[in-house]
Amino acid sequence: MQDGRNLPYRFHCPDANAGGKHPLAVHFHGAGSRGNDNLAQLRFAKLLLDPALNREECFIFTPQCPAELRWVDTDWGDMSHRLPEKTTPEMDAAIIVLDNIIANYPIDRNRIYIYGQSMGAFATWDLICRRPRLFAAAVPVCGGGDENCAASILPVPIWAFHGALDQAVKVERSRNMIAALRSIGGDPRYTEFPDVAHNAWDYCYTPELFQWMFAQRKSVNPLC
Repeated sequence: MQDGRNLPYRFHCPDANAGGKHPLAVHFHGAGSRGNDNLAQLRFAKLLLDPALNREECFIFTPQCPAELRWVDTDWGDMSHRLPEKTTPEMDAAIIVLDNIIANYPIDRNRIYIYGQSMGAFATWDLICRRPRLFAAAVPVCGGGDENCAASILPVPIWAFHGALDQAVKVERSRNMIAALRSIGGDPRYTEFPDVAHNAWDYCYTPELFQWMFAQRKSVNPLC
């Protein structure tokens, strides 16, 4: 709860017999999954439980944003935005839960990953800008961030996706973030689907992506 608001979320733990520490995948959903049923946000988080896509035992944290609200206070149709000075109450609540999970479960702190699509991709870019030392990799799908933060997120392995025909979130949002990172020596991955509109998520969540994501590791424990 943050500012009197309840934030629904789901948290999956690996098989109790697996033992040891495990990676944590943090998923932020898009606008279509907002609400308070604590179910709609599971569509893409559940992909990590599909053995055809992923065989890595992991913790999964996926919060749900209330209807009509946003993870990041920005207009998704704008061509750019600056990192808001303050996070939204919904993002504040998600961060509090995330920090509690990291503190109280056997999380491998060198293997914390974040991914999301559309509104959730804005959250992904936003959170790695605010907590770049926390994440081992980030996968924003059809979102956008503040290009002025490129230097701070340079060490974070990123694989971004976007549809070239996207009218809801302009493809330039991803292109510009990738260009900003590459201009200062970064080497992010970027996949652009030439004949796809806003639904890039229908094409990007593959075994190859999740294998890449879980292969990323930080060399030292982050200062969370």
